Amino acid sequence: MSRPGPIRVLAFATQGSGGDDEHRLRRLTSNLNPTFFGFAHASKWKSFTQLLRLMRERTNDVAIMEGTGLAGGAALLLGKLMFGLPYVLSSGDAIAPFLAAKYPLGAPFFRLYEKLLCHYCAGFVGWTPYLVGRALTLGAPRGMTAPGWAPFKQNPETRRRSRVQLRAKLGIPTDALVFGIAGSLTWSRRYKYCYGLELVQAALKSERADLRVLIVGDGEGLPYLKQMAGLELGERIIFTGRVAREQVPGYLAAMDVGSLPQSVDGVGNFRYTTKVSEYIAAGLPFVTGQIPAAYDLGLDCLWRLRGSAPWDPQFLSDLTRLMDSVTLDNIHAKSDLLPGLAHRFDECAQVASFTAFVRDVLEERRQP
Repeated sequence: MSRPGPIRVLAFATQGSGGDDEHRLRRLTSNLNPTFFGFAHASKWKSFTQLLRLMRERTNDVAIMEGTGLAGGAALLLGKLMFGLPYVLSSGDAIAPFLAAKYPLGAPFFRLYEKLLCHYCAGFVGWTPYLVGRALTLGAPRGMTAPGWAPFKQNPETRRRSRVQLRAKLGIPTDALVFGIAGSLTWSRRYKYCYGLELVQAALKSERADLRVLIVGDGEGLPYLKQMAGLELGERIIFTGRVAREQVPGYLAAMDVGSLPQSVDGVGNFRYTTKVSEYIAAGLPFVTGQIPAAYDLGLDCLWRLRGSAPWDPQFLSDLTRLMDSVTLDNIHAKSDLLPGLAHRFDECAQVASFTAFVRDVLEERRQP
């Protein structure tokens, strides 16, 4: 069967132009020579209008959206219904549960929105296989998984050098046991939680003298975490604030155990998050809850803790117990297994699969 010629791709990310989601989509579509629309998150409904105008011109064969934003999704649905433009949807979250967690009263509308997006799409690209299965159940005709990749590579010697340098810079003893996390410290008013809170609370209950917690990142949750740290601030609990993206691998190298805090519910159960690929690239074993990924990625390269969420008392109790008991031998044994997972997060393989997927979607639509 002959392959279709060059296709005209309109691509955008609802997170906003220049964000991490757009960088991901630019790489995934790099073999398709796409035209990128600069979606403005701060004026999303203006972007919605501009997108509809582009779709009305009928100069593209397919639209591809990274993200779950309402303005972008509404543009896709109307572009499909009004102008016949097929679209491919890529998402790292279960749309309705994710939005409903922020705006509970809108849950029925969000369920309808997710179902319509999946039903009318030409194909769905999920960051995890669980999201792909969800989309197919909701009516997506095709699906594939593209879990993402670490934006850096580190060999063992680079990691050792970064570890020594960063620990010296932060005043962390070379023989200290460091639990840590790097990410945006977005505060949830509903759950009174942000990344890193589980580490701070567990560390405050731990009696281990050589324990350190390292939290890399910034956000409205940082003042809450600092206040919670109390007398341990700058001592056993260390905050770096915002650091440049290219410096994050060095900070991960300074850690011994990473945190992957996900709730065991309709949001967290469907996720990997980009942290998984970064932890694997950094050779950093991690601790998480009893989410599906904790079983699928391998039982021996991570720690699974009980509890429904990282703010659950059971989870915090188990995390404190782990902090008190884990040894360097335990950590090294798990770290040695991480390279075996690297193939799941190979960038070039995902780009090739995505290219084939989009072409196959359009070829199928062109058949008489």
